Amino acid sequence: MLSGFFNYDNPVWRFIGKFGDLIILNVLWLVCSLPVFTIGASTTAVYYVTLKLARDDDGYTIRSFFKSFKENFKQSTIIWLILLLAGAILGVDLYFFARLFNGSSTVKTVMLTVFLAMALIYAAVTMYIFPLQSRFYNPLKRTFFNAFFMSIRHLFRTIGMIVIDGVLVAAGFVFLIPPVLMIFMLFGFPLLAFINSYILSPVFNIYMPKEERAEEEGLRPLFSDDNEPVSSILMAKGDEAQIKIDDQKLTDDDRTE
Repeated sequence: MLSGFFNYDNPVWRFIGKFGDLIILNVLWLVCSLPVFTIGASTTAVYYVTLKLARDDDGYTIRSFFKSFKENFKQSTIIWLILLLAGAILGVDLYFFARLFNGSSTVKTVMLTVFLAMALIYAAVTMYIFPLQSRFYNPLKRTFFNAFFMSIRHLFRTIGMIVIDGVLVAAGFVFLIPPVLMIFMLFGFPLLAFINSYILSPVFNIYMPKEERAEEEGLRPLFSDDNEPVSSILMAKGDEAQIKIDDQKLTDDDRTE
């Protein structure tokens, strides 16, 4: 009985081992995010690994991280820069109407409501877009659309991720609760990605066709016409081996349209 408990294949030890992977991911994410403009690529790479951990698909953490970082660098960087610009505009607008606007209180209330609603949509899309980028081949516009679509379709999971992440971040960095701060020092952002990955994995499974279905029917895009180009298809990425798509292989130009 004891020998079985101390066996590394025991589910308890496998789960504990995942936290060791999170510590490694935290270091990799911090180092690879230092140039700031690479935050998108490093975040995508973190989700690539944590989604595998959530599926109990163990592999080489460092190798998997850099594989995804390199593979998704261009599109993830563009996504990050778009989100950064949109977030900055939303932040300035909210600050202006909350602190600087001296006009009608009705106008102030309406505009704050509008921008707060936009901020919630922004947060919802952000919850999905980097995990989607890590797991599926799609051009830029389709990735944003799919992130928005999934955040609405799976609204309760979206709200759950926003609430859990918000509470943990507030506890650590607003209320400065020592145990939470220590946890963040060890695991950092990858801990949030790991939690989100357990919520997202069942969602992604809905859109992850079986191999035999892919061969027989072809992969279908979300909300698309029959004549829509293949570049807009929601197509799953392989984990360790490069997927061969034959005549439907995506080019770099297709993925960044």
